[in-house]
Amino acid sequence: MQHVLDIAIGTVTMRPYVFAFFGAFLLACVPHVGWRRTLIFTVSGYLIAFSSEWLSINTGFPYGWYYYIDATSSRELWIAGVPFFDSLSYVFLAYCSYATALFILSPLKAWRWNVMTLETRSIRRSFSALLLGSFLQTFLDIIIDPVALQGRRWFLGQIYGYREQGIHFGVPLSNYGGWLLTSFCLVAAFQLIDARRCDSAPPGVVTLPFRSLLGPILYLSVLIFNISTMLIIGERFMALCGILIYTLPVLIVTILALRRVNRYSKEELGENLRDYPWSIAGRVLKKGNQTP
Repeated sequence: MQHVLDIAIGTVTMRPYVFAFFGAFLLACVPHVGWRRTLIFTVSGYLIAFSSEWLSINTGFPYGWYYYIDATSSRELWIAGVPFFDSLSYVFLAYCSYATALFILSPLKAWRWNVMTLETRSIRRSFSALLLGSFLQTFLDIIIDPVALQGRRWFLGQIYGYREQGIHFGVPLSNYGGWLLTSFCLVAAFQLIDARRCDSAPPGVVTLPFRSLLGPILYLSVLIFNISTMLIIGERFMALCGILIYTLPVLIVTILALRRVNRYSKEELGENLRDYPWSIAGRVLKKGNQTP
């Protein structure tokens, strides 16, 4: 029993940054879709991620042949040769990528103290959100994996390696193909879990200020964390490549978002209110004596 407790404590204390990001995921996802859907996605997302990793270390699919270095299984939770925290990371990476896709695709409503995406069921369930979310998560891994492969030089530790040297800072291109496939499955799973129509707000859904920005902020936080780690360990060229990869997309998204604010149509606002009648936009309209 004491060993189990030590493993549980070690799993958190050895990877506090992972659980900090996971806590941020809960803060963003629960007000968005509710406790039940967040819990279902956490479990199903973990199982999808774990299955993909277990398959790859045993068959080479979908990421290519790689291996985990069992140096910490006596101090943190490992399951069938895969560190628990690693598969858990996919869950919050998938959600923040999908939420960022919704931010890009949805009309935006802003007022003095808030900004929100006018999401609709059609946008949430769209193939555009699925494809864009999948690529956003894959592009995050283009930043994450090269610095994670240098784990011996920072507090992650050297937990894995590839059988053959890859062309992208040691990472093979097959890894990114595997991430795109897995990300597609994760975002699709979230869409399926979120597909059921509700007549009232699911338990846990609340109208936090700037709630629609929490997912994109988590996405950028993961990006900044990894680029900062590159700089700390002296990988300046790696960091520069990451910055160059993201500078133009971030600039485009920011400029287009500013141009879209409060330029939605009455039909778009009406569809948001029909699909999500508990939307804070409805209360703002009532206070302003407006009709969609």
